[in-house]
Amino acid sequence: MPAESTFNKELFLIIFGFYMLGMVILGWWVSRKQKTGDDFLLGGRKVPFFLVLGTTIATMVGTGSSMGAVGKAYVQGWAGALFALGGAFGLFFLAKFFANVRKYKFMTLSEEMSFYYGGNRLIKGIVGVAIFFASVGWLGTHILGGSLYLNWVAGIDMTWSKIIVASGFTIYVIIGGYTAVVWTDTIQAVILFFGFILMGFLCLGQLDAFTHSEALFSPQYFTFIEPGNILASLTVVASIFISTSTVPSFRQRIYSSIDKETVQKSYYLSALMYLLFAIIPVIVGITAFNLIPDIANPDQAFPELVTKILPAGIGIIVLLAGLSAVISSASSDAIAGTSILLRDIFILLTGKMPPKERAITYSRYGAMVTSVFAVAFSMLSNNIFDYIKDMVGIVMSGMFVCAVFGKFWKRSTWQGGVAALVTGSGTALILMFIPDWKAMFGGVTLPSVAVSSICCVVISLMTPANTVSDEEALASLEKEREVFSS
Repeated sequence: MPAESTFNKELFLIIFGFYMLGMVILGWWVSRKQKTGDDFLLGGRKVPFFLVLGTTIATMVGTGSSMGAVGKAYVQGWAGALFALGGAFGLFFLAKFFANVRKYKFMTLSEEMSFYYGGNRLIKGIVGVAIFFASVGWLGTHILGGSLYLNWVAGIDMTWSKIIVASGFTIYVIIGGYTAVVWTDTIQAVILFFGFILMGFLCLGQLDAFTHSEALFSPQYFTFIEPGNILASLTVVASIFISTSTVPSFRQRIYSSIDKETVQKSYYLSALMYLLFAIIPVIVGITAFNLIPDIANPDQAFPELVTKILPAGIGIIVLLAGLSAVISSASSDAIAGTSILLRDIFILLTGKMPPKERAITYSRYGAMVTSVFAVAFSMLSNNIFDYIKDMVGIVMSGMFVCAVFGKFWKRSTWQGGVAALVTGSGTALILMFIPDWKAMFGGVTLPSVAVSSICCVVISLMTPANTVSDEEALASLEKEREVFSS
């Protein structure tokens, strides 16, 4: 058993407060010259390579791949690396097949999918609502992860912890918009990599793995690849792949980068770095299992291990790295959700775009509303991996099918796209209420994608083919966009 903790909770909270204040000041400083809605929500579409790389890495090494992956490794050993496998595949997929949409100057994923279906406004509105809740749901994951840190480390009630975490990143998003997000993400990426690598080496020392490699490769850490567990493992990989491929924040990086080549290089390199990083949460989770085998909530394995085996100063650095992972991911999803709220939901409800002279003000209100919804979503669960798998199946499986068929199958119709969205979510919800079926399929994601795909094809073939050209669809979207970005 590890020695009694010398961790200073009060000192950690003070340093965390100054850390968040620093992020707010940085966000304000780098975004002082914003003038338009495009500047606030997309950084003027001029984000360079190092910032795209920094914000992508910071978001990928987020709640799921830090706390969630450590918790998964605590229970199932090397299954903790499944998160990174799905995420890396998702980045490769986006870079290879979707980076070219940069040329169309989309603002949101719903614009992109509307384009695939002839610029249809109905599907744009429906998809906009679905994607907003996807952003809110994913943002809720990060709020949940951050609150677990504060709850364990400082003893703060979970509800208040969620409010504190959400308030922290919302402030600098409101002040600085997308430019603040990419700069703070990049700084946080450096902090989180340093902290996690330090933690990984310290854990290897605790396990004496440098001379006894079997400490990391016991058969009990590979039960996730046994025949009875394969389907559940595939569901984890598929869920993360689908979320990375569909979550609005990664699309927003495509839309905001300076050009197609920039985002491709950033995504390819991020995927490789992410795969290498995946080893660290596994090492941490296995170390926690060996040293503290009675943790009630596996998601708290990381902060509990930090506070019990590390000197106070190093422990604070490592925990700040973990919170950096959570907050950087949260801020990216918050600004993505704000873009959708302002670009899609607002026009759906009012029939017009926000007035251009108040675009930034409206965007700040939108960021606040998005965070409030996300806090409400985060109240639904206290387990990160289960939350992610269920949320992806319910909100994002149909969206993934809608986007893929819309881009690669020209015979798909907007009716088929709507059918994909509805049946994907419907299938997942049905399985949620039938635990035996959910267990049989290893989760809700795979059957949701299968049913959604079938319905998309069948309904598309039953309805008239799209006759609107790409040029006409794009012209319709550009006409709306001019009002907001001018």
